[in-house]
Amino acid sequence: MTQPSVPATATEKCPDPVALPDRDLTEAETTNLWGRDRAALKDCDGRRDAAVKAAGPQP
Repeated sequence: MTQPSVPATATEKCPDPVALPDRDLTEAETTNLWGRDRAALKDCDGRRDAAVKAAGPQP
């Protein structure tokens, strides 16, 4: 049985959440940092999805 190959991007570590300063954030900072975390999460989920598809049944 041949082991399916997993895309190299799927093995990359997901980024850590944005480091928050030890102070209250402005509304703009909150929105910006939240958006960066959400974009990174979406990208990481895409890599994981590619790995699952690559490891799944092959036609």
